[in-house]
Amino acid sequence: MAAPSLSTLVAQGLKAERFALVDVGCSGGLDPKWRAFGARLRALGIDASASECQRLAAAESNPDVEYVAAFVSPRADKPVDLSAGPAAPHIMKMRDRMSFMRTREIREERLKTASAEEQFRHNAWEMTGLADPTKPVVVPDLLASKGWTDLDYLKIDTDGIDWEILQSFDGRLAPLHLLAVQLEVNFIGDGSAEEHAFHNTDRFMRRQGFDLFRLDVRNYSTRALPAPYIWPTPAETHSGRPFQGEAYYALDLIRLIGASGSESMSVEKIAKLAAILSAWDVPDAAAELLLHYREKLAATFDVHRGLDLLAAQAQPERARPLGYRDYMARFETDPPDFYRPEGPIPLGERLKAAWRAYLSPRSKR
Repeated sequence: MAAPSLSTLVAQGLKAERFALVDVGCSGGLDPKWRAFGARLRALGIDASASECQRLAAAESNPDVEYVAAFVSPRADKPVDLSAGPAAPHIMKMRDRMSFMRTREIREERLKTASAEEQFRHNAWEMTGLADPTKPVVVPDLLASKGWTDLDYLKIDTDGIDWEILQSFDGRLAPLHLLAVQLEVNFIGDGSAEEHAFHNTDRFMRRQGFDLFRLDVRNYSTRALPAPYIWPTPAETHSGRPFQGEAYYALDLIRLIGASGSESMSVEKIAKLAAILSAWDVPDAAAELLLHYREKLAATFDVHRGLDLLAAQAQPERARPLGYRDYMARFETDPPDFYRPEGPIPLGERLKAAWRAYLSPRSKR
């Protein structure tokens, strides 16, 4: 049985709203953590692989989860030119220097006849049956055509023109009442204002009113001296330069206290934002929301229970975690277990840290 989570508690308390999610680049399926919302989940998955969308739709049991096979573009009137090459040449040139690309070259012949599942595991989505490149979709327009006027969560990870797709939402995130955005970012580039790089993504999201709550960095070794892979498939490595990562942006309601309209958000929206922050493994930010909006949230779920769940999340090494009040009281005594002991890091601590990193939320590769 899955451990209780704030998402489950919030889902049980939702009455007027659902958890609305859009996943651009949904190969591999929706992140399992959002299934905690059960029947309250409404989702739209979009992917360029028609075969993968068909597979996901056949396996889907929630009638409110839809998959659309389409290339995503900033313009619907311009066919996607698959022969033109990638939109971010600097990124792709750097990618060709990496060891995982050498592994793909070694495995290329086998991948041509491999199952679609194995092709996706190797990020070789272009080998699968693709959608019609002459009929791309613009995500905000697609949402409007489907009557989506309220959205909680947006994820973009297409291994391509993510930056251009994100810009198609310029000025359109607030009208959708969006709470949080998960984006694949690149940490290399030449400084151009038009490249798909973290510095551009960060500036854009902050202009839209969002703050960065989590940043995962994935290191990749070069083919000149390959390092061991972290996962069972060729991707990020145990050493190497920062190449790509996952950036998690959300509204910081605590920072916006007193700002115009900051207190007009529905109580169920606030509850969903807290659940998102907890699912991102940022329980302290979720706890801030629960404490500030305690009286409003009490009508949706047991806030004391929610705080206890967040406190347990902050104590992954404890078999019997302290409740929120006891945890906070212990912190006030400045106990030694809030610090790493002096001296070399013990092997047991290194193993626990590795296990926590393995269990932490991250994008599907």
